[in-house]
Amino acid sequence: MIPLIYHASYSKLALPATHQFPTTKYRYLYNYLLQQGIAKPSQFITPEKATAQYLSQLHCASYVDNFITGTIDARALRRIGFPWSEALVERTLYSVAGTALACDQAIKYGCAIHLSGGYHHAHHDFGSGYCIFNDLALAALNSLQNKNIDTVLIFDCDVHQGDGTATISQSIPQIISCSIHCQENFPARKQHSDYDIELARGTGDKAYLETVNQTLAYLIRLHKPDLIIYDAGVDIHNDDRLGHLAISDDGIYARDALVIQQAKSAEIPIACVIGGGYSKDTPQLNYRHSQLFIAAKAIWPITTNSTS
Repeated sequence: MIPLIYHASYSKLALPATHQFPTTKYRYLYNYLLQQGIAKPSQFITPEKATAQYLSQLHCASYVDNFITGTIDARALRRIGFPWSEALVERTLYSVAGTALACDQAIKYGCAIHLSGGYHHAHHDFGSGYCIFNDLALAALNSLQNKNIDTVLIFDCDVHQGDGTATISQSIPQIISCSIHCQENFPARKQHSDYDIELARGTGDKAYLETVNQTLAYLIRLHKPDLIIYDAGVDIHNDDRLGHLAISDDGIYARDALVIQQAKSAEIPIACVIGGGYSKDTPQLNYRHSQLFIAAKAIWPITTNSTS
């Protein structure tokens, strides 16, 4: 069984009903996976909190301290998109650590999935777009401490460009950043990933899947990564409120299946995060995110000592 990473704090953030961030989706997805028989309780592993020392490897120490202590200024919070609270600090620290744990589990067992993560708009000294600390880049850096990991590929298929990942990992050649995103979408000012694949508004399943498939195959051949961190955002869906692409339910499953299959065929460990997905229709959002877990279960039916 594939290790799944989750913490209850992910959905314990109280936000106004009009807020666009679907903070309850993590708890709903956790319950949905169990109710539908997609996952078993024994598969879930709970992360510990990320420390300030861990965060400061890639983030400005004063920014880390100001956020954790609640002394961060109002302008910075507006850019992030959340009001400060102790609950926000809790979920942030657990979520950032969860992606690192998913990588550790993937390296050990081949595949792991985090029921959060993908905070790719977080830069060195500021947060943006609901992203406070960059879990993807931090997890990649942490994984490079493993003696068997020399190169990490961050393969970001969220509909928005991973601008924070692009800037924060530029000075680390062992981290390869690739973002496949909608060109006419947030952030307005794009940054330079190692590879940026920009898609036109309204791109559908066929063109999208061809792009993902060819891009990943090329990156695996060229860079021979020892670990892939895959951001499986479902905000590519044609009904997503913040998306602008035209990908169907079947397209989401096909994407997740081909990414996981390529990793497995190349014998590369893959750690997945669920990334973005913005819908008021909770059952539909659960269904979209669940495709990642269904695909992984079908393609990588591993058994681990910790979850058997």
